[in-house]
Amino acid sequence: MPRKIPEEVLSAILTTVRNRPEGASLAEILQTLTPKPKPRTLQFRLKHLVDAGRLIQEGDRRATKYSLPQEQKVSGPSTLHPDSAAEAAVPLSASSTAVRRYLGQSSATRRPAGYNRQFLDSYQPNTSYYLSLAERSRLAEIGKPNFAEAAAGTYAKKILSRLLIDLSWNSSRLEGNTYSLLDTKRLIEFGEEAQGRERLEAQMILNHKEAIEFLVGAADEIGFNRYTILNLHGILAQNLLPDEGAAGRLRHIAVGIERSTFHPLEVPQLIEECFNSIVAKATAIDDPFEQAFFIMVQLPYLQPFDDVNKRVSRLAANIPFIKHNLSPLSFTDVQRSLYTDSLLSVYELNDVNLLKDVFLWAYGRSAQQYTAVRQSLGEPDPFRFKHSAALREVVSRVVRGLNNRASAASSIAAWADENIAADERQRFRDMAENELLNLHEGNFARHQIRQSEFSVWESVWRPKK
Repeated sequence: MPRKIPEEVLSAILTTVRNRPEGASLAEILQTLTPKPKPRTLQFRLKHLVDAGRLIQEGDRRATKYSLPQEQKVSGPSTLHPDSAAEAAVPLSASSTAVRRYLGQSSATRRPAGYNRQFLDSYQPNTSYYLSLAERSRLAEIGKPNFAEAAAGTYAKKILSRLLIDLSWNSSRLEGNTYSLLDTKRLIEFGEEAQGRERLEAQMILNHKEAIEFLVGAADEIGFNRYTILNLHGILAQNLLPDEGAAGRLRHIAVGIERSTFHPLEVPQLIEECFNSIVAKATAIDDPFEQAFFIMVQLPYLQPFDDVNKRVSRLAANIPFIKHNLSPLSFTDVQRSLYTDSLLSVYELNDVNLLKDVFLWAYGRSAQQYTAVRQSLGEPDPFRFKHSAALREVVSRVVRGLNNRASAASSIAAWADENIAADERQRFRDMAENELLNLHEGNFARHQIRQSEFSVWESVWRPKK
């Protein structure tokens, strides 16, 4: 029996072809795929898509090009809503398509639904699974970076400056934030707010940045526990809630869900019980991908906080990826309307299939992106890897000691003389000095430096003229 080709692999090919209305050659398709398959493997996959009627093959031999069937082509930006064009890239199962048709009805015609405790209680870690074994295996295959075993958070720290922008922007965008990617980059890297935008939008993005730094900087300590989830909410919700005391606190009030017939729990004691059950079950799950998806399902469904529940679930989904040095999930290209429907299907129907389709596609998309980022960074430096803890220690000492450029070199040398082998001291000193020269607001968190500490040190290191 021929081996089934994963849908996310086929989706990546279809996306490439969709972006080339004039048709794409095998070489052009191969160039965009990450990881790159062998040409013969790609030919087999293209034949599969042609035989299934999902692609059209034109020309012979080297002149062969592949294009979409006419009914799937987009002739111009005005022919299809932007969300619809992007959503078309996400392959949906028949059940997910049916769910979207149901949710397409007005809320007045859909069935009212209350919180179903059995939906949570019936899930038994490592016995119940939302993701099949094949799906978990495929995610593990595409999510593992190509480098040796390392301490928790190593991979996330290597790509931190990129992750801060990607995840902050995409997660905020899914909440309706109107900042562009470039606006977000300027805000995070230079503290420049976009003109004509509300201050709350900038606050939302900066909260994401700080929350990601918290997760990556405390990779050894975070987990699915009250400390992590409550503090994650406290950071993401700061300066955004009417009740300032509600940041980092479980909900004591009734809430509603816009555009939904779902009515969340209202009794604080039951909210507390279910929240404790969610974190306990998530902790007990062995597979990191099942952990991530479980929290994306159950945390928003409970609505344990006054607001900012979905944001907490999206960042919390990255906890196992950070701890296991897997590719993060940044929700790149996930459309708000599709994501909203996927959560409504959980709220109103306790159906996880649509959210699962979105999760599988989004993780594959993110993994492709960060594989490319990883390749652009090159292979990890063995010397830097060996001395990563020492580098973090000496850099944080320089920052907390408010050393300026004149005193930093002697401080590093003195520390290295006591802690680094004689034959490695000079190289270590050079590495530490270079790290300080390149330290900025987008990467200081990897040295477990607080924002307030960095700000004070920066005024000493880069005094205004």
